[in-house]
Amino acid sequence: MKLKRILAALAVGTLALGIFGCGGSEKAADTSAPVKVGVTAGPHAEIMDEVKKLAAKDGLNIEVVEFNDFVTPNIALQQGEIFANSMQHRPYLDATLKKEPGFELVEVFKTVNFPMAVYSDKIKKGEAIPDGATIGIPNDPSNGGRALLLLAEQKLIEVKDINDVTTSVADITGNPHGYKFLELDAATIPRSLPDVTVAVINANYALPAGLNPMTDSLMVEGAASPYINIFVTKKENAADPRIKQLQKIYQSAEVEKFINDHFKGSVTVGWK
Repeated sequence: MKLKRILAALAVGTLALGIFGCGGSEKAADTSAPVKVGVTAGPHAEIMDEVKKLAAKDGLNIEVVEFNDFVTPNIALQQGEIFANSMQHRPYLDATLKKEPGFELVEVFKTVNFPMAVYSDKIKKGEAIPDGATIGIPNDPSNGGRALLLLAEQKLIEVKDINDVTTSVADITGNPHGYKFLELDAATIPRSLPDVTVAVINANYALPAGLNPMTDSLMVEGAASPYINIFVTKKENAADPRIKQLQKIYQSAEVEKFINDHFKGSVTVGWK
């Protein structure tokens, strides 16, 4: 009996050691794995490529994952397919969290500002947008609202609240010129210019299409904008030391110089 009790105790001890040993190995972080950062194609990707180069010198391996729309990067982040993303402003994140209350995504630092602007292949700078014109705007709530507020600031339309970033077409209270609004996926609007009179386009989609908000637009958003872009991760990763490392690199003098030299004012730093 005594021998049986000793063997049983040894078996339990071995099992416990196996369980705790496995548990420890599962929790160990894989520091050799690349840090995947989601971006939209264009300026966000170009800036993150520069961050990647500097991070490599600092011992941080970044993998830049490009997306062609605004929606997928937040889904990928929530599902753990990427560690963070750099492709949206605060109003867009707020709209996403309102639509998807189960998402646990948080802002960790500010990145850059892409001024939204109005473009046309039918009207020259200084010419009035004609009555009855069709205006293309983004179909997502935050960027659609941003486009309408830009038009309201230019006194082309009136809206309920000039400071409400959730403004929609339904909130237009005055449209003296009888403009028609065509809501389109933000990424497709540059290609849709032939189909509209004018279009309001995010700079991160305008620039890859050869449109510079400072030189090619009819009108451009002012500098005092609530639409500063942000770096986003899951709530559980917010305190990860790699976030602070990424922030230090992204907001460095080297990256600021790259932004100023490469984009020549069409993209500005948002952390100052």
